[in-house]
Amino acid sequence: MGDNRAVRLRDSPAPVGETMTFDFGTRPEPSLPPTQPAEPPTQPVESNQDTDTEVRIVRSSRRAKTVQARLVGQTIELRIPATMSDAEAARYSDDLVPKLLRQAKSTTIDLMSRAGKLAHEYGLPTPASVRWVTNQHARWGSCTIDDASIRLSDRLADYPPWVLDYVLIHEIAHLVEPNHSAAFHAIVERYPKAERAKGFLIAKGLEQ
Repeated sequence: MGDNRAVRLRDSPAPVGETMTFDFGTRPEPSLPPTQPAEPPTQPVESNQDTDTEVRIVRSSRRAKTVQARLVGQTIELRIPATMSDAEAARYSDDLVPKLLRQAKSTTIDLMSRAGKLAHEYGLPTPASVRWVTNQHARWGSCTIDDASIRLSDRLADYPPWVLDYVLIHEIAHLVEPNHSAAFHAIVERYPKAERAKGFLIAKGLEQ
């Protein structure tokens, strides 16, 4: 989720100082030879990303393949090879910026505290652990009954709190009913916004 405000991308020299860094991937070998001048063009790069975060493009002649995104205050730095085209930089921005923002936002959510409160409110077992994962693409959450651990897709960090709570209730309910029996659904449907949350997730392309 996010506000419909445009990302602003602009080329910039690298700033002084270091912040925590997020590495997201590599690109193919540059099509231009390594003797290509290192000085990049300064025109802005277009992007269709829906966010109000500014993205600063930092080009480097010493960077041959890797693309790196990092959050510096309220600005995201996208560090790319000097030979990368503006169009390719925009594609990387569209892919990496949401991941970085989601990762940053997820660190502000105390999943264990939230799960504990829901478990107490609905008379359910408290899970032993709840954590975000980035590799769940076919489901919103999963539960391992043997060790009472729950994993949630970090995509949920972008969604309203009542959607996150629904997925937590869904996974906590598996600690009582391991399958999707009528008894399991009876537990989940005690959550007042269960139907609304299911509709929201279906609209996003995937139901629990």
